[in-house]
Amino acid sequence: MARDFYEVLGVPRDADEDEIQRAYRKLARKYHPDVNRDPAAEERFKEINEAFSVLSDPNQRGRYDRFGEDFRKVPEDWEERVGAGAGPGGGFRWSTGGGPRVRYATSGFGAEGVDVDDLFGSIFGGAGRVRVPGADQEAELPLTVEEAYRGGRRTVTLAGPSGQPRRYEVDVPPGVTDGQRIRLAGEGGRGNGDAPAGDLYLRVRIQPHPQFRLEGRDVYVQLPVTPWEAALGATVPVPTPSGATAKVTVPTGSSSGRRLRLRGEGMPNPRGADGNLYAELRIMVPSRFSDRERELFEELAAVSSFDPRRTR
Repeated sequence: MARDFYEVLGVPRDADEDEIQRAYRKLARKYHPDVNRDPAAEERFKEINEAFSVLSDPNQRGRYDRFGEDFRKVPEDWEERVGAGAGPGGGFRWSTGGGPRVRYATSGFGAEGVDVDDLFGSIFGGAGRVRVPGADQEAELPLTVEEAYRGGRRTVTLAGPSGQPRRYEVDVPPGVTDGQRIRLAGEGGRGNGDAPAGDLYLRVRIQPHPQFRLEGRDVYVQLPVTPWEAALGATVPVPTPSGATAKVTVPTGSSSGRRLRLRGEGMPNPRGADGNLYAELRIMVPSRFSDRERELFEELAAVSSFDPRRTR
């Protein structure tokens, strides 16, 4: 089976024309045979060009979204023949009403009374009723960092093809990463006749977090420390996405920006090593001083020869 054109360009299925063009230009610059001498680059470049030629053409893209790799067998006037956009006749539409967006491909009798079974029979050369599987669908599943870390069972509500909400029970694996897809078999578009339904894919989108930053399975967190903890060394608590608090040792003479690694305290990985947690030190100074604190800082300033601006 040919690669999915959206995956070839690295764009989501609801990408607009600008996103598709930006992705194509970036990949074309990377894989053009005049630039990339890798023997495989030429084939990759051809694949990228084919994907762009289809997805940048609204008519071809519509047929590709509905029929997949068989879209070239579908006549260009298929929307007119099945009455696309004519009420219950079928076509494409985005769900509304809040929550994740999901694209539905529908079919049935068009405004001109064209039977989709007959149309598909003429397209694919079959006789009688033709079994056409339902289209796959995709929606976004927003998760917090903590939800992605823990995983577990979640109830997701999406707007169905008729606009009515549909509830799904989803098993989110622990340590799921941003962009990962969770497949719900048979929950996509309905097939033609007794053909099987398509699948529903939930693409994980991990939401921005006030404390944690994710890079793959590694987690980064800023760790505020006092000037004396950084200078003299200390053991201080650090939050983790599991909700527990870990301990990290700040070495003597640490400066802001120093990164301390806590091995295995990042996002869990069911298939390998867990990610790491990196605590990035940030030295904080009191905004107000007591008289005694000011005396001590002034004394330190008087006796210290340390100059951080001196060229080493």
